[in-house]
Amino acid sequence: MSLHLPHRSALAYGAATASYQIEGASTEDGRGASIWDTFAARPGTVRDGSDGSVACDSYHRYEEDADLVAGLGVGWYRFSIAWPRVLPEGTGRVEARGLDYYDRLVDALLARGVSPTATLYHWDLPQALEDRGGWLERSTAEAFAEYAIVVHERLGDRVGVWATHNEPWCAAYLGYAAGIHAPGRREGGAAHRAAHHLLLGHGLAAAHLHEAGVSDVGIALNLAPFWPESPDAVAATDGIDAIRNRVWLGPLVDGAYDAGLLVVAPELADPAVVRDGDLELVRGSADWIGINYYTPFRPTLADPALETHPEVDAYPGATPVSFVVREPRTDIGWEVEARGLEELLVDTHRRTGLPLVVTENGAAYADDTLQEGAAGVIDDQDRIGYLRDHIAATERARAAGADVRAYIVWTLLDNFEWAEGFTKTFGVVHVDPKDQTRTPKASYHWLAEHVAGAR
Repeated sequence: MSLHLPHRSALAYGAATASYQIEGASTEDGRGASIWDTFAARPGTVRDGSDGSVACDSYHRYEEDADLVAGLGVGWYRFSIAWPRVLPEGTGRVEARGLDYYDRLVDALLARGVSPTATLYHWDLPQALEDRGGWLERSTAEAFAEYAIVVHERLGDRVGVWATHNEPWCAAYLGYAAGIHAPGRREGGAAHRAAHHLLLGHGLAAAHLHEAGVSDVGIALNLAPFWPESPDAVAATDGIDAIRNRVWLGPLVDGAYDAGLLVVAPELADPAVVRDGDLELVRGSADWIGINYYTPFRPTLADPALETHPEVDAYPGATPVSFVVREPRTDIGWEVEARGLEELLVDTHRRTGLPLVVTENGAAYADDTLQEGAAGVIDDQDRIGYLRDHIAATERARAAGADVRAYIVWTLLDNFEWAEGFTKTFGVVHVDPKDQTRTPKASYHWLAEHVAGAR
């Protein structure tokens, strides 16, 4: 067990979850409302009309979930902290009962020999801050830094590895441009402001954590490999690559937004948005980079009939494209191609020179259609194949020189899958929505055996 980033000598393993997706107890112990509470309450925003008010009830079942993590034999558990559970209004008053919950969770993990890794923001922004403009406002970045200090003061003696944000691309562009994630706004190019403020929040929080003595501060990015499907899509691909990948890596590594990005995102050239010192603060602020990977993207020039598809709006300013998806696919419709993870890890290490962690990787499959074995275990061989191939891709990237420290599976539990509700299952543990019974799947047992064999 370690409170620091794993050593590069051997690949470490872990499991990941997110607060809104598993905790439930959305109105207990003083928790404030989040943007996902508000968004999910609007008709038509979530596929099955569900929300995270109960989710996996992990707020009450955290001991059982810690047992499941320990049963995998993994050394790391990546969880996120619900900002509105700690500061119900986003700033100011601290809710001690919320911090008490994370105290209990961290202690439960440590008691089982599992190292806790905390993510400060996995999309559950306090609604009170969204009411004042959310991530479109600079004040939210400043509030985020305040929140980071509060959490670290309580947990920093036992949590040594921190991620500031999880997938800020989704928070900025699915939330404020495409409108298909909370807060459900369609603000076009203004979403670039949200991206900058997320980066600024990261930089401010990282500075405070470093001042407090933390040496392992990272950020988890859903960077993506783009493979143009045709020669005429190459130029358009540069614009979407800029918005998906370079908008984060440029500031983190170089302290700058590159010229190609500024062509499609002129909002990031506005000195009223990007103030003197902002990008210098962000440069060098990450001690490690998290990579969340699920699928590659194959851009082709968009059919005009497809330009109203909601994800087209997630790249404001870029030439509209469509994405060709090849077989095989997961149940959520994403192409399965482990080569994309290998390429992403190698390229990101070369670009940043930083240690990397695969902070999320996994697959949604329709487990309810699979035959259960005699012991009542869901025999999810498709998920086992996905994990086996992507772990192998991670090892190939390490062999090619990428400094990859850990592979963290997404996810421990079947949970509330954002706009998909409970219709898509990524977990290696099945959760009965009626009584919350946890049942490890065949993939859970396979992963446990793999981890044991890798020691």
